[in-house]
Amino acid sequence: MDIHLAKIEPALEEREAVNSVLGAPESGWSGGERRIDLEGHCAFGGHRSQAQRHLLLPVLHAIQSRLGWITPGALNYTCQRLDLPPAEAYAVASFYGLFSLTPRPRRVLHICDDIACMTRGAEELCGRVEQRLGPPSTDTLDGKATWYRSPCLGLCERAPAALISFAGERPCEGVFAPADPNRIIAALQAEGRDAARESPDRFDVKASVPQAGQPGLTLLKRAGRIDAESIDDYRAQGGFETLRRAFSLGRSWVVREVSASGLVGRGGAAFPTGKKWDPANRPVYLVCNADESEPGTFKDRVVMEADPFSVIEAMTIAGYATGCERGYLYLRGEYPLAGERLAHAVTMARQRGFLGDDILGQGVRFDVEIRRGAGAYICGEETALFNSIEGYRGEPRNKPPFPTQFGLFGKPTVVNNVETLINVLLIVEKGGERFATMGTSGSTGPKLFSVSGHVARPGVYEVPFGATLRQLIELAGGVSGSGRLQAVLLGGAAGTFVSPGELDTPLTFEGTRAIGAVLGSGAVVLFDDTVDLRKVLLRIAAFFRDESCGQCVPCRVGTVRQEELLQRLARGRPIGSTEEELNLLKEIAQAMRDASICGLGQTASSAVESALRRWRLFPPGA
Repeated sequence: MDIHLAKIEPALEEREAVNSVLGAPESGWSGGERRIDLEGHCAFGGHRSQAQRHLLLPVLHAIQSRLGWITPGALNYTCQRLDLPPAEAYAVASFYGLFSLTPRPRRVLHICDDIACMTRGAEELCGRVEQRLGPPSTDTLDGKATWYRSPCLGLCERAPAALISFAGERPCEGVFAPADPNRIIAALQAEGRDAARESPDRFDVKASVPQAGQPGLTLLKRAGRIDAESIDDYRAQGGFETLRRAFSLGRSWVVREVSASGLVGRGGAAFPTGKKWDPANRPVYLVCNADESEPGTFKDRVVMEADPFSVIEAMTIAGYATGCERGYLYLRGEYPLAGERLAHAVTMARQRGFLGDDILGQGVRFDVEIRRGAGAYICGEETALFNSIEGYRGEPRNKPPFPTQFGLFGKPTVVNNVETLINVLLIVEKGGERFATMGTSGSTGPKLFSVSGHVARPGVYEVPFGATLRQLIELAGGVSGSGRLQAVLLGGAAGTFVSPGELDTPLTFEGTRAIGAVLGSGAVVLFDDTVDLRKVLLRIAAFFRDESCGQCVPCRVGTVRQEELLQRLARGRPIGSTEEELNLLKEIAQAMRDASICGLGQTASSAVESALRRWRLFPPGA
């Protein structure tokens, strides 16, 4: 950052980008309010700064979408309008992968090369694009575009996937899944919103939900049966009737039924939802965690794209039951279509009286604000998410205090992910006791699984807890590729590998725990016997190295050392013997588990260690 940033005069376009979020400055405004320190120097900060800082991320998004990168002039103007020190604004902008602080073209292509796309031709796609456009991170098409390799885009069921962002006065984003180099390049060459027409298959219900339309579904019952953008279609299928039922039975009843249901969080931690909703916590804010960034996981995205009104209705019930009047939905930055549909759903719900100051004339106040992430896996951790919304770097906080005591803006906060919340609709509709009869005693209700990789029909599947891994794979059409299964990764990059001999494991929290695995977020990635698992482990290690926020030493250093060690073994150049390297890897993993602040560092070695326990990937002398 240039120390003289404050001297840079913003151009008109830079001002317009910032003002699109903050509004035009008041008459007579002359560059922000400053306080004078004891030595007479101009300084930033104070109460005004704290009151507005939560707008920093939306402003940075507006700048990036309008200009293609965070320019010094726009950042300077942002600091003036929000009364922030330039160093702090720069620190936040540099934290997120989707933001750029260096000049780049207004058209940017991201091609996923993560674990699920690896099985579906990502390397071939990257190679063909590189032949046409040159190496990644270089200006192409006469300086009008550039491209990058990307971590998982959450489009695993239609891999290989790509995302193009088009900056300008009317910014837009195009999703390509499955991605074809000819279509991608045609889109990069297209002008303005014509580019969006190059990706007409942004959401194909049948490709994403193979069970769509089948009887017996609960969480996915409306997928493919309604127009996702029509509130009338949603209401015709029973939409918002569950909200009316919640109002008629009362908030205490709702909380009691949620507790009786045995519902636990579906994001991976499996914390009892009823405990979070305890009225004794006196929550002020409700947060829907839709920052679904675990490689191999896409179930929440599919729900938001296929049935967005259900998410809004579920949030409203949760807000009513817990006494919260304000809800924030923190959406993953790589989900443009989900963002469009959710924003439309919020608008329509307000117009029809399902959100606002007097919902359905019941005197209930609740509203939802959507906040978009910007490419940081760590922001899926709830306290990092709070920091991100508040306008700080998305770094996790120490616990305790826990969110139920000290959460968003320092107030007690309820946090649930998308799948957890839509289960509440089923609980209110059927009752907690009936919900508890579904699944098993330790894992109640239905569960969504994101199935991808070498499988015949990848997509999101709904099954009751207790179905085996084998049954899920058969439901998805069996193993594709060579047809011979080598491994399954459960729970995504932070999960565990299981072998073909463990396919009869019940998909429950207790069932997976019994074999030393985790259910996690419900990701199920299949690998046939043509895959070099060593390359998969290297990709996972690289992912955690890149996504570590760097706040704590065990994770910041451990993820780097883990990848370096695996690279040495893969190249057959260990320091000492292979056995000594593997022992060192165990020590690194233990240090990360014991001393990392959050779950990222604590699980960064889980998949690697599980694979090394089940397969001899690095024999002596390899």
